[in-house]
Amino acid sequence: MRGDLVRKLAARCLSVGLAVLAFVVVALTGATGWGLALAVAALAAAAAEQRVRPGADLVAETTLIAAAVLVGYARRLDDGFDLALAATALVLLGLVLLVGPLRTAGNLEIRAANLPVRTWTPLIAGQLGTALLGLLAVVAVAAALALPAVVALAASLLVGAGAGAVALDLARRRFRPASGGNPVARALRRHQPEFLLHFSAPPGSEYQVTMWLPYLERIGRPFLVMVREPEFLAPIAAATSAPVVYCPTLRTMDEALVPSLRTAFYVNHGAKNSHCIRFTQLTHVQLHHGDSDKAPSANPVSGIFDRIFVAGPAAIDRYARAGIQIPAEKFVVVGRPQVESIQVRPEPAVGLAQPTVLYTPTWTGHHADADYCSLPVAEALLRRLLARGATVILRAHPYTTQNPASARQLGRLTELLVADRNRTGRPHVVGAAARELSLTECVNRSDALISDVSGVISDYLYSGKPYAVTDMGDEGERFTENFPLAASGYVLRRDMSNADEVLTALLDTDPLAEARWATRRRYLGDFPAESYAEAFLTAARRELASTDHSTERSTQLTPLA
Repeated sequence: MRGDLVRKLAARCLSVGLAVLAFVVVALTGATGWGLALAVAALAAAAAEQRVRPGADLVAETTLIAAAVLVGYARRLDDGFDLALAATALVLLGLVLLVGPLRTAGNLEIRAANLPVRTWTPLIAGQLGTALLGLLAVVAVAAALALPAVVALAASLLVGAGAGAVALDLARRRFRPASGGNPVARALRRHQPEFLLHFSAPPGSEYQVTMWLPYLERIGRPFLVMVREPEFLAPIAAATSAPVVYCPTLRTMDEALVPSLRTAFYVNHGAKNSHCIRFTQLTHVQLHHGDSDKAPSANPVSGIFDRIFVAGPAAIDRYARAGIQIPAEKFVVVGRPQVESIQVRPEPAVGLAQPTVLYTPTWTGHHADADYCSLPVAEALLRRLLARGATVILRAHPYTTQNPASARQLGRLTELLVADRNRTGRPHVVGAAARELSLTECVNRSDALISDVSGVISDYLYSGKPYAVTDMGDEGERFTENFPLAASGYVLRRDMSNADEVLTALLDTDPLAEARWATRRRYLGDFPAESYAEAFLTAARRELASTDHSTERSTQLTPLA
């Protein structure tokens, strides 16, 4: 998170700094050519800032850049007052002032993918900032080449006409909405979805949805995915054929929640979930995006859902252990369907000469009490693995690089494994190659796991293969009390003082092999391997069928006041 803040601050300083410098050079010196070059550089920096800070307010930068370009243009022409250049200045001023509000208005409109409807106006509104930067670049080039001002005016009028059309359509949508609802709502009524997946999360969290999409599709009923942040629309739409709808406001949610809906699923405890839970006609089901002994896995907010689908009885015990009282009838044990493709090794593999070890460090978390990350001490561990002739698959959490210190630590581990791969030929998997593999593929390729406290351990447990867990809090004997899943694994101390002992148990003797099977049933349910995912599918279909349709449904779902 700190690294993200540093990148945003650096991008802001660079774009503003170059814009100020360009204006000062053009306005106060005779170096018009250098000033125009700096203006183009400032435009490039502003474009980079838009990528780092989506929705950033660039009024200050674009105003300074436009002023620098126009002053430089006037000097290049050196013809006194030029009516075309003055008109260009007015159009540019209007665009600079309007682009931000139009983008904001566009972002408040519903958008959809995988539906036979096109929502062009919000999309174009979102690109007006980029169009303005491109227009300023064109005007800067025209100034540098001393082209007639009508060239710049023509380009400005073209972009201005597009912005005007967007403004008129957005005003029409707001003040004179079409009868029968907007096109997205009409298309959803035709689609007749029976359930939805509601999703809100920080950037980079789409994996929480994509892990569930194949199983939602296997329910065999029409559904939609509702996202609350615009950056999720494209990647999630690419992962499913179901409609994906971006609803930025409560008003757009009211439009998208059509009467055919019966159930709403959730994969996290995001604050915006409450926006959907207010629709009392729906049955609200929490799925979670993993099963682990982490503190957030026993969130008291779970109590607001009608049903809580959990992988096994251990998840129910986790809430009780945390002192969270939730009625037993809310819990439904459905297994963890994502593990169905994991290959099970029923017999312990002892004395492995050249094992493949999967190492999955987690991220540092939002708060210190959820920081289970072992990256600070991992180098000593990996060196011991290499000394044993192990091949390592290094698969870090998607959020790892958001912390600069974690990113540097991960980089050093990657360099260590790449150097060993070049020297020994052992096929370590790191970096992009590891990210391209699914967790299931990583599990199936490995003989053992070393992980921090995370949901990866629960998934790996299904394979029957051994695992080790890092105790990054130096909790000692209390560690397995607080994180019971570690009791069936081998616990690594933070200082790695017992690393050799743990690696011997993990890779050579595996004394806990039998205990893991009992733990597997408690954490992942006792379902037949050949039909493991059916437990979830049956439970989901039962929730859909249990909705009472005997009463007449209104033409629109009504939220709780």
